[in-house]
Amino acid sequence: MSQAFTAIATLIAKPGAQATLERALRALVEPSRAEAGCSQYDLHRDLSDPQVFYVIEHWASEEILQAHNASAHFQHFQASAGDCIEHFELKRLGAIT
Repeated sequence: MSQAFTAIATLIAKPGAQATLERALRALVEPSRAEAGCSQYDLHRDLSDPQVFYVIEHWASEEILQAHNASAHFQHFQASAGDCIEHFELKRLGAIT
């Protein structure tokens, strides 16, 4: 099993889709926090650009993140909000200390 890591997801809403994307992201927070191996799942919005959202996540392993991606709530998010996303990027970060 791989090591624990922090992930930062950046999502940019398509023009006019900000509210829909925000609702879908908000719906992901609680079920994701309840998953085994998830110790952080926090949604943020860019203060200078309200179309940009960040999700700061901490996962016990890459395998657990993959299980999250296959979960019913994440699959529902993709089906309901996938067309609202102009840009998506996921960075995986390892703690130095």
